[in-house]
Amino acid sequence: MKNIFLLLCTLTLVVSCKKDSKLEGEISKIPIQVNIERFDKLFSEASLKDLPKLKKDYPFMFSKKYADSFWVARMKDTLQIELSKEVEKAYPNFNTPKAEIESLFQHIKYYFPEFRAPRIITTTSFVDYRNRIIVTDTIALISIDNYLGSDHKFYQGIQKYIREDFNTEHIVVDLAREYAKKYIYQKPNETLLDEMIYYGKQLYFEDKVIPFKTDAERISYTKKQLDWAHANESYIWRYFVEHELLFSTDSKLPSRFINPAPFTKFYLEEIDSESPGRLGQYIGWQIVRAYMANNDVSLKDMLITSPEEIFNNSKFKPRK
Repeated sequence: MKNIFLLLCTLTLVVSCKKDSKLEGEISKIPIQVNIERFDKLFSEASLKDLPKLKKDYPFMFSKKYADSFWVARMKDTLQIELSKEVEKAYPNFNTPKAEIESLFQHIKYYFPEFRAPRIITTTSFVDYRNRIIVTDTIALISIDNYLGSDHKFYQGIQKYIREDFNTEHIVVDLAREYAKKYIYQKPNETLLDEMIYYGKQLYFEDKVIPFKTDAERISYTKKQLDWAHANESYIWRYFVEHELLFSTDSKLPSRFINPAPFTKFYLEEIDSESPGRLGQYIGWQIVRAYMANNDVSLKDMLITSPEEIFNNSKFKPRK
């Protein structure tokens, strides 16, 4: 009987892999043209006489509240010059991120046919890591001074758990995350479950549009952190249920279980120091995955489905 079960599992896995491979083959044929506009290079190489043309070509990069003298001073600023040199050293070209961005856009186009690829513009921002990527309907702005490697000297004053994904591999993940925000709709979050499902939707969107990234990369965990979450999934879920947290409106809960942090705050000394942060996001991800596995729903429809409906119809069971 055990051998029959293993055979059935193997056959199911083979069929699933074939379907995924066929789908990826279809998506790879979707025509998408991505051009990378290196504004960071144009600005670092510009002189006073180049400024009028630069402002004409990129008006949205120059706030009107500043006179030309401000931009000229910035061109000569020693920190800006050093920043530009480090960016040029890390990104003499943008080939690897470009290829991943093209694949991201092909996947988005597959699930959202109305999608139109934006202009991709790279810039520097004095390491404004809270706004690493800005997306509008027509432009995606990437501040590549935030992706020089987590141990870069520019980041030494930033807490380790924040700068762990300041690397090239994470550019497309951050870009996918910004697009997820544009497609997700749900009423303002009130409960911890609302927050969990919102981020679960975001991470499931990443599952579909950047399947070439690992689960750890999509949630910005190390492999060790993801393994910890897998191993303790049943405990985490039991903690939420037994402490009646899912439907709680306590405003302190997001900072404990959702927001970026060095660890999740269970307030249990033996477990807090070992846990990764954002475990509420992780569990929300597993709930949304269960919902999509057990219901015939499109990605587009799931993203606008209420947290209550997703939770009630997910049949979610944590790993044991």
